[in-house]
Amino acid sequence: MSDCNNKCDSCSTSCGDRKQAKNDFAVEPHELSNIKKVIGVVSGKGGVGKSLVTSLMSVTMNRRGYHTAILDADITGPSIPKVFGIKEKAKGNEMGLFPVKTNTGIDIMSINLLLGNETDPVVWRGPVIAGTVKQFWSDVIWNEVDYMFVDMPPGTGDVPLTVFQSLPIEGIIIVTSPQELVSMIVGKAVKMAQMMNVPILGLIENMSYFVCPDCDNKHQIFGESHIEEVASEYGIHTFAKLPINPKLAAACDRGMIELFEGDWLDKIADVLEQ
Repeated sequence: MSDCNNKCDSCSTSCGDRKQAKNDFAVEPHELSNIKKVIGVVSGKGGVGKSLVTSLMSVTMNRRGYHTAILDADITGPSIPKVFGIKEKAKGNEMGLFPVKTNTGIDIMSINLLLGNETDPVVWRGPVIAGTVKQFWSDVIWNEVDYMFVDMPPGTGDVPLTVFQSLPIEGIIIVTSPQELVSMIVGKAVKMAQMMNVPILGLIENMSYFVCPDCDNKHQIFGESHIEEVASEYGIHTFAKLPINPKLAAACDRGMIELFEGDWLDKIADVLEQ
């Protein structure tokens, strides 16, 4: 138009020269960072194994030859350092903070790497927590990361909203469990992703079954699996089932998740590679 002032965000006119509105909430990474893909790991409620899935996905992609990293955005309930057996604290200098590397070279940043004691509670309000997540992105030097996995707190509150708006999320992985109630809550995470225009890369059902060591039969301890129905209802094409595995639980408790054996998440990993 002849009287155009190039301020498309305040203009109601629809024309061919209209520019996409800028995301005012986007946060720039550290100038020394190089991050190729950012994947969010979310759940509709707590206790379904979201941090476990985040850890397993990062280890799986690391085994495929990619440099992976985990940004632990679950500020009030961080568990990633424990799962990887990390005891040292994160360090920094005038340039910024540096993530702590695991035994196999996965970069980790978590609030527990900054606290004096890992059992110290984080008693902060929402805006402070959201600001900390942004700083983990902007103040930490993430060097040559192929896949960064963001372990988000459960639900659709401040932190997931901050991550979706502030970080360049390529897609999300939703974690659930067999209970029908939890499957219903998956819908909240799906609809939030759709509202934020974030692709859903896969659905993972944790604690899906238990394989008896004596008879080798599968038993559905927490009820019948609903993952096929949920995936079909929301048009999610890729899904996986994680078993109840005492060895996997022991590996987490001992900080040895990098030694896990299992191909449960290979289909999701294939999607990430593509």
